[in-house]
Amino acid sequence: MSEQNNDPLTESPKESFEENPAQLPPSDNSGPTGNRFANFWKRVEELGITGSVTRIGSSILTVLLVVAAVYSLGRFYLNRTGPSEAAVNAEQFAPTRESDSDELTDISDIVLPEYAVPDTAFFYGSNGIAREANPETVIPSRSRTEVTFYEVQIGDSVFSIAEQFGLEPETVLWGNYDVLQDNPRVITPGMILNILPTNGIYYEYNAGESLVNIARSFEVEPTDIIEYPGNQLDPYETNPEDPGIADGTWLIIPGGKRELQDWGPPAISRSNPAVASYYGEGACGAVYEGPIGDGIFIWPAVQNYISGYTWDPGIHEAIDIGGVEGSAIYAADTGVVVYSGWSQYGYGNMIVIDHGNGWQTAYAHLLYTSAGCGQAVYRGDTIGALGSTGNSTGPHLHFEMKYLGGNVNPLLYLY
Repeated sequence: MSEQNNDPLTESPKESFEENPAQLPPSDNSGPTGNRFANFWKRVEELGITGSVTRIGSSILTVLLVVAAVYSLGRFYLNRTGPSEAAVNAEQFAPTRESDSDELTDISDIVLPEYAVPDTAFFYGSNGIAREANPETVIPSRSRTEVTFYEVQIGDSVFSIAEQFGLEPETVLWGNYDVLQDNPRVITPGMILNILPTNGIYYEYNAGESLVNIARSFEVEPTDIIEYPGNQLDPYETNPEDPGIADGTWLIIPGGKRELQDWGPPAISRSNPAVASYYGEGACGAVYEGPIGDGIFIWPAVQNYISGYTWDPGIHEAIDIGGVEGSAIYAADTGVVVYSGWSQYGYGNMIVIDHGNGWQTAYAHLLYTSAGCGQAVYRGDTIGALGSTGNSTGPHLHFEMKYLGGNVNPLLYLY
């Protein structure tokens, strides 16, 4: 019988482990961390909340992954859009080749432009406003330089035609003296008028004339005439004193002006009504006596609106009152009739009343007159009917007021 060895130092490790399992080395999950996690998870299982803890853990892990991805992309973008600080420093202090020593430039001398955020609404934090794209192309309108022609229509006036073409009424008269003779009342439907491209005068040149004298008479400079494109003159070859322009050539005088001829009825007083004898067959020849007005004037027509012409000093020193043809016309104030009948200067049937106190009133384009020469009339009396006789493009009353021989604006005195 063999002797049993009781020396622990010589005892087989296998036998020792088998006889005393407690002496086995610990497993991989038996460390401090593993024990804490196992205890934690066992506690979770005991509480029955494993599902909730799993979901919360998954959410936290997802957020951490997203943050890591964003951080990585940001670093990648910065590395792509500009050199790193280390690269800049390396490039700044890198030794240059010997062959480039002559071209070496001090980096402190290099001035780089500052970066600025574009001033547009598409960039966050800016105060700019983005300009909206407009896909439609608009061809700019260019001012004309040539004279055009216009046929007068029913209802037209010098004022309406001028407004239609963006001109002053005087330009319509100054561009058509041969047919209008500075008289806006002779305009009739079917008449062909010159329409200038700009405000000014249309002038027919006579052979041998000096452009200096022409310019002086119309209050402009010779260069204004020579350099205007519509006149087709060479600014370098045209001599202002001897321009060599063909006789009968029409010139545009841009900005030119002159006095207009007054075709209105003269101041006709009861003491000298014959002064209007040249004006037409309605002139009265005798001297009359009669009532005197008090200077208070009423509206002379049934309707009370302006139609066509209004007050315009030098062109139309009167007002045109619209209305229905045949409606009554009234004496604006008390006085004596000193003109009654037809006028050959475009007014048609007309009545003029002298009020004996420096005032005269005139009523033109009447359908007929109902007060004769020398007749005393009182404020509000019917003296005729509204019409469209003479040079008129529609029914209206042409009403003028004079004081001490000069025209005044009726709108300042009518009640």
